[in-house]
Amino acid sequence: MAIAEVLIIEPTVYRDDRGFLFEAFNLAEFEAKTAVARPWVQDNHSQSVAGVLRGIHFQNPTPQGKLVRCVAGAIWDVAVDLRRSSPTFGRWVGEELSAENKLQLWIPEGFGHGFVVLGEVVAEVVYKTTAPYVADADRAVRWDDPTLAIEWPIDLAPLISAKDAAAPLLADADLFD
Repeated sequence: MAIAEVLIIEPTVYRDDRGFLFEAFNLAEFEAKTAVARPWVQDNHSQSVAGVLRGIHFQNPTPQGKLVRCVAGAIWDVAVDLRRSSPTFGRWVGEELSAENKLQLWIPEGFGHGFVVLGEVVAEVVYKTTAPYVADADRAVRWDDPTLAIEWPIDLAPLISAKDAAAPLLADADLFD
């Protein structure tokens, strides 16, 4: 990936004429593959209809690392470096995650996260976090900030929440040092 700390995890999938099986998460294998050792404290599951864009979300303080996968449909998943002291500050990476490809994206603490549903189907996203959700720490950066220039693979205006519509630009956001 263009930002070394953001990682793609590709599981070994065992397929036969009955379907498939894979370990969605194995702590020892995750740590061996990534050299990332974190506590996992919360699992989240979201459902989004076609055209929905969520993000760019993060927590400050109490940042969350996230291990994200899509279990139904497909999404374009984005991680944005929001650490002012980082050499990759303000840069983003994106990856298609889908029920078909079973890829997972590791997004470290200090990054913002967002995704858009691809295609005309409902998408379901599940992710593990390294810190619990804290409402008072909930933050966002505008998904269409021209400074970030995220290349969302969509043709129409996305469906976004009021929170995301009101999110500040990168220059005005409560970011990490």
